Amino acid sequence: ALSVLSSAGRLSSTLFYTDPFYSSPSWISKSFILMFTPVNQVRLTNVAVVRLKKKGKRFEIACYKNKVISWRNKIEKDIDEVLQSSRVFTNVSKGTMAKSKDLERCFDTADEIEVCKMILEKGQLQVSQKERKVEAETKLRDIATIVADKCINTDNKLPFPVEVIQTAMKELKFSLKPNRSAKQQV
Repeated sequence: ALSVLSSAGRLSSTLFYTDPFYSSPSWISKSFILMFTPVNQVRLTNVAVVRLKKKGKRFEIACYKNKVISWRNKIEKDIDEVLQSSRVFTNVSKGTMAKSKDLERCFDTADEIEVCKMILEKGQLQVSQKERKVEAETKLRDIATIVADKCINTDNKLPFPVEVIQTAMKELKFSLKPNRSAKQQV
């Protein structure tokens, strides 16, 4: 341990020096570090999760959201551009990876790239509440714009403003259908 003296000459704090070969303080034993390091855990941040439940087991992959949409629309061809990790997880947020015997039993293959392709095609893209809210507001605005383009105020022979249509839709408690386009809901 190394002591630091303040300007008054008193002992202010004690620091532990670090071993250059390990990033932990030297008072922590090497076996302590190895004992608490999870073997099958990977931490990912800023991910979009695609989830598929098959034969009672849940499988997830970590992807880039825009790339998943491009993959499903057959725009993106390179799977490495879509996936953040080519591993299959049982829980992405915890970093728990799926066992190969579960992959073999549920997908008839242990090849993780092939399993990732299956999950990308058939799985559900998990969307946050904030993203759903923004998407709903955008869709509501699109619907109001379409209605405003088609309707004319009979009093002054001018089109209704989009804001007036939006206010009327909110007062009527217009129900959006998230899986249908704005044009289909008019």
